[in-house]
Amino acid sequence: MSEAKLVFIGGGNMATSLIGGLIEKGYPANHIVACDPVVDSGKRLEAAFGITTHTDNASAAAQADIIILAVKPQVMKTVACNLAPALAHKPLVISIAAGITAAALQDWLGSEVPIIRCMPNTPALVQSGASGLFATTLVKPAQRQQAGDILAAVGTVSWLHSEDDIDKVTALSGSGPAYFFLVIEAMTKAGIQLGLDPETARQLTLQTALGAARMAIASDVDAEELRKRVTSPAGTTEKAINSLLDNQLPEHFEQAIAAAYDRAREMAAELTA
Repeated sequence: MSEAKLVFIGGGNMATSLIGGLIEKGYPANHIVACDPVVDSGKRLEAAFGITTHTDNASAAAQADIIILAVKPQVMKTVACNLAPALAHKPLVISIAAGITAAALQDWLGSEVPIIRCMPNTPALVQSGASGLFATTLVKPAQRQQAGDILAAVGTVSWLHSEDDIDKVTALSGSGPAYFFLVIEAMTKAGIQLGLDPETARQLTLQTALGAARMAIASDVDAEELRKRVTSPAGTTEKAINSLLDNQLPEHFEQAIAAAYDRAREMAAELTA
């Protein structure tokens, strides 16, 4: 991938996180171009990473080996249709826009352009992201590897067998950080209600969340087994866990993630109608 010329269309937070992750992993800055209509955004990226920036998407795309579409779903059709005439050389196109199907992208960009859909999440901003990727049949094995390497610069990568799985990833990990933020928020408030000062409650909750995640990642057993190992019979943890189970916490998460999945499918229908 070191010789591929990357062009980011859009210079927002996700593009910035990907560019930063790539640069930190040693990707050459002179092989990365970012396009953004806001000149100040381009200057910010140039100053931070030493890359080249443009405001003309098509001229940059005409020189690209890989194009990363990092624009809002609502403007994707306009952006993609304007790019299409510059893609005669059939570069790999990676879209990180939620709700925009591969079929719609194919229609807008051209029938022979290889396309990968990707659903990253916001912890990519701190290089701790989780991304699901789906490749169309036009994507070559080497391009698939390149896309995986790009996203791996900011976290973990999971390849999906079905495009419908993108909506499932959106519901699980795409929206997932907000679920954990809500848990952190609730635990912090509970600590304050018990009488801890707010900063102590916050710090203890955050470190507990970080520690639990690191234990789960490092462990050779699943989360259920880890939970059982730290739940002593008749102890304080068991009392808390039983309260959560009695209040149907797992069922609430199932319903919430199912609702997010349904909305992701609705949005896809709305955006590509």
